[in-house]
Amino acid sequence: MADSKVYRFDEVSKHNVAKDCWLIISGKVYDVTPFLDEHPGGDEVLLAVTGKDATNDFEDIGHSNSARDMMAKYYIGQVDLSTVPTTRTYIPPQQASYNPDKTSEFVIRILQFLVPIMILGLAFAVRHFTKAD
Repeated sequence: MADSKVYRFDEVSKHNVAKDCWLIISGKVYDVTPFLDEHPGGDEVLLAVTGKDATNDFEDIGHSNSARDMMAKYYIGQVDLSTVPTTRTYIPPQQASYNPDKTSEFVIRILQFLVPIMILGLAFAVRHFTKAD
């Protein structure tokens, strides 16, 4: 491995189709093209992680030791880590703390009282005006 080829990230990310599929896992580059048909999860899983560092995806699945040993067969070199874009973690926007003002709270309470009374009054009015003498 000391004399292995070093690839730039943009070069590796170009190999992202079924006939030419390379992955980056833990800073190493693997040509998994011949393995696509054999992959237990299907080729879509591998193709979905091309063009990025697939280390987290690989580790999250929990591959067996035999799967890890099999990787040596597809190893073609290292990736120049300085060319790999940094991953951004999603930071949700800060939400304003909920602090209802007293006026809106008062209006809501009044409406909770008035709306049912208005519906009841409307029902009586409809009954009174539609009643046959």
